[in-house]
Order: sequence, then C-alpha cells, then structure tokens
Amino acid sequence: MAKTGENKLKILMCTSEAVPFAKTGGLADAVSSLSLALASLGHEVRIVMPRYYAVDRDRLKKLEGAMGVPMAGGEEWCAIYTAELPGGQTGAKPVQTYFIDHEGFFGRDGVYGNAAEPDFLDNPRRFAFFCKACFQLCRKIGWYPDILHAHDWPAALVPVFLRHGEKYRAHSTSSSFSEQNESFEKTVSVLTIHNLGYQGIYSKDSFFCTGLGWDVFYQAGFDDWNMMNYLKAGIISADRINTVSPNYAKETLSQEGGFRLDGPLRDRGEAYSGILNGIDTEVWNPATDTYIPAPYSAENMKGKARAKKALQKYFGLPESTKVPVVGMISRLAEQKGIGDLFGPSFGSAFSFCVNMDLQFVLLGSGEAWAEHEITNLAGRLANFKAEIGYSEELSHLIEAGSDFFLMPSRYEPCGLNQMYSLAYGTIPIVRNTGGLSDTVQNYNQKTGEGTGFMFDYLSPNSIYDTIGWAVWAWYNKKKDIDAMRLRGMTQDFSWNKSALQYAELYRKAY
Repeated sequence: MAKTGENKLKILMCTSEAVPFAKTGGLADAVSSLSLALASLGHEVRIVMPRYYAVDRDRLKKLEGAMGVPMAGGEEWCAIYTAELPGGQTGAKPVQTYFIDHEGFFGRDGVYGNAAEPDFLDNPRRFAFFCKACFQLCRKIGWYPDILHAHDWPAALVPVFLRHGEKYRAHSTSSSFSEQNESFEKTVSVLTIHNLGYQGIYSKDSFFCTGLGWDVFYQAGFDDWNMMNYLKAGIISADRINTVSPNYAKETLSQEGGFRLDGPLRDRGEAYSGILNGIDTEVWNPATDTYIPAPYSAENMKGKARAKKALQKYFGLPESTKVPVVGMISRLAEQKGIGDLFGPSFGSAFSFCVNMDLQFVLLGSGEAWAEHEITNLAGRLANFKAEIGYSEELSHLIEAGSDFFLMPSRYEPCGLNQMYSLAYGTIPIVRNTGGLSDTVQNYNQKTGEGTGFMFDYLSPNSIYDTIGWAVWAWYNKKKDIDAMRLRGMTQDFSWNKSALQYAELYRKAY
C-alpha cells in the first residue's frame, strides 16, 4: 500500500458520466476534475463509463477483440473504446478513459432516461452489466487497481461485486476461479455519494440480473421495503464511503436528511465522511475566462463592471452600475427550492422583483410548470429576464456580471455555483444547508465580515427577506459589499486540496 510521498496508487473511477463525454449534472464535473487532480499528484488514474449514443465512436480508439461479461442467464458481449481525458497538467500521466460499448443497453438517447421514459425500465440490468464490465475491463487490459472508486447508485454494485463476488471466489479453495480473481485480492472499494436523493430503487424481481444469490440480497443490504436498493447495498459493502461536503455528511446521518439511509450510514461509523468538491479553476477563473468581455481579478475589478454591462445588454435590461443584478443558474426542480420561489405562493417570494430596486436574470430548465411560470413572469416584469435551457457561455457571463447569486436549495450536497460565484466576486445568497454551509460565511452586519447572505428555514418569506437584506446592504453598506467580494475571490476552492483528502481516504481504506 502506498504511503505519503512514496508509491503512488492505481485508481479506477467507475462512473455513469464524466465531462466532456456525457453529463447530466455535477457528478460528471466532479469525476473528471478529481481524476485530473489525482493524476497531477502522481497517481495512475483511469476512468470507465458507458459509451452512450451521444458519445461519438469515431473520436475514440477501439481496443482489439470483443469482451464478454457474465450475466444471469448467459453472457453479454461488448466492445471497448478508449480516449484520453482532456485537460491534464503538463508532466502528469494522462487519464485514460474506457467506454463500455453495448448497443442494447447504452445505444439510445439519454443516460438514465429520456423525455418519453424518464427512468428506463431496464436500468437495473443496464448498470448491473456496467458494474460487472468494470472487472472484466481490468482483466482485458491486464491492469488491476488498488482502488475501485464507484460514484453514485449506477456504480454502487462495484463494491458489492468486489466483496461478494470477486473476493469471495478468490478465497474459495474449491473453485477454479481462485487464480482468475487473485489480482483483485488487495483491491479495496470507495463509494462516493453525490446526491443521496437518487438511490437506484427498483423491484426486487430485477435482482436476478446481478447474478448474486438471495443470501447476498439480505447480507449486502439490497432489501428496502420489499424493493431493491442499489445505493444501500453499495453503502454496506464498500470499504469506505464519502459524500461531497462535510456538512452534507452530517445532514445525511439525520432522519430528515438521510432519505431513509441514515441508519445504514450511521452504522458505518468512521468509515463514512465528507470531502468538499472543488471547482475547475482552469475553466472557472475570471482572470483567464474567454467567455467574458474582459478578464479581472481581486487586484483589478474593472472587467467585472464590463461583464455586468454586457449581461444587462444581453437580457435587454437598463445598463446601470447603480442597480444590483441578482443572477440564478439552476435546474428547475424541487430540490433547488423552485417551488418556494416560483410556486403558488409567488406573492410572498418572487414579489421582490416588484418591491425592490434590482434586476434579476435566470438561466435554467427542468419541470414544465416552472418553465411555464418563469416564461410568463419574464413577459410581465420589466426587471426580470430569463432564458430556458443551458448555455456555457451565458452561465459564465451571469456569474461574472451578477452582483449576487441566488441558491435557495432545499438540500445541496455540495453545490458548485456558489463557489463559482465567490471566485468571480459575486456574492451568494444561499440557504444554510449542505455544501453551501461549508463554503459561504454569513454576513455579520456589526463587523462587516462574511462572504454571503444565508437563511436557515426554506420558505417564500425567508427567500424574500434574505434577498431584501442583501439589497439593503448593497445600497447602505457599500464598503462591506466590496470587502465581501474580495474576501470570496481570495479563497481556494481548487481540486488540489480535495485530491489530497481523497488520497488520504484511499489510504484509510486499506
């Protein structure tokens, strides 16, 4: 086992998505950024993920020969493609990414579902196959990792198969599998929970596709109220479990924040911890950002004023430095507090656009009712503008050009936009939850300290009041606002610090 400053680790990231290949949320960003940061520390990191329809095979290199994956009821055959993950540091070993290519399981639109079928009916079999394929890939390329790092429920069977499949057979003296599996003898597993709200819960009628016995169904903890829970089994089987911020780790140990898995997580004791995600400072850096009109830094903020003017012009708002701009980039879902902001009680929440001298811009997509309501509001209110969808360029402009950034999340495992905002001198207005609590320091009116404005209880009134507090400070505490901007910009949210903590977590797993 590697020690600090000595031998480096071989790490296989098992994930359902990774940028720039496939992305539905922050998981994809985290996996790729963490992999590159670990590689910069000298570790040998590889990624394995499905080859979805949207991933162009013509841009990948195909490995020789088909690969068989044993599944209940027979063997599934697939191809393996590979490509280097872009963005590695000079001198660091490239992060090789492997793609499991199976047309029947992954040759379709969508990662977990699509508009017609939000959650594919065969997801239990699709991701059981993927998790088994991770082991077959290691055999095919003759590379056996020290760490199998699984991410979220789609990869949660990797720790299960390692503990109850590979290692069990390797220790069986009466089995011909012993020599075949001895290369996983010293491999350990780590499971990262990026969002406990998604667990992979399906009918236990699908358990047969794992190829495991019913004794393992109960021993590994699949059982969940007469259903089957992939994430729960991963939590019980992994050598170490972590989530993406220290405060979210604490919240998930409670009945309120544990989504019925607080018991299994509490049972794991010190094996469960929280490590704050970082941000890609190569991409999210106002001093080098090519998406904004002019670069700027804590030493020279002139470029931020230009970004604000460009943002106002883009949305057709009056171009004024005197009026604060509140920005928001969000998935329009209940987790993000959208119901409290735009729901039936609109009069007590979103009326800040009517009652306060500010401008509000929004970029996002999601639930149909929210998109419809936002479109209607944008047509009625002169100081509220919105764009339904997503644009990388516009998201950078909103972060740079806004004075405040709103995140009224019901829960937030880590959150990235509040860290982007701090890096860009944009002051977050956030709920005191999850990773938002770990990254934002609440404003103290008496001392002027803090990096953002926070509220505890999620309600339309609390959102309204906290925005009002921030706007009041804008007009009455200008020196405090300027100091908060600079304080946020000098913080270190790079992945380097997080990667060191993950390396230590790997060592604890042994």
